[in-house]
Amino acid sequence: MRILLIAIFSITLSVAAQFLFKTGMSSLEIKQALTQPLNARLAWVVLTNRFIIGGFSFYAIGSIVWLAVLSSWDVSKAYPLVGLGFALTAMVGFALGENITMHRILGILIICEGVWLVANT
Repeated sequence: MRILLIAIFSITLSVAAQFLFKTGMSSLEIKQALTQPLNARLAWVVLTNRFIIGGFSFYAIGSIVWLAVLSSWDVSKAYPLVGLGFALTAMVGFALGENITMHRILGILIICEGVWLVANT
């Protein structure tokens, strides 16, 4: 049970990272930089955005936490749990006003069913 909670914590960090990336990439400064030709300034603007830095930080911490999961479980059992990130992302997105269609919900339910099947083997 402890390793499962650690895995869920790692997955939650990855989901949070995605929303931080989205917030950063939606900022006015980055949107303006994206209208210009690709250059070093664009990379600088993106990589110094506090939300992008936060997203990378959450991914880094989540990866370190994930190492604890891999030390206890087979990769073939652990990695499918990452599919739970789809469900969590959809729930957070819905709470933030994103449009979650029935097709998307159905797809997520199928993914969760697969995660459940793998977890119970």
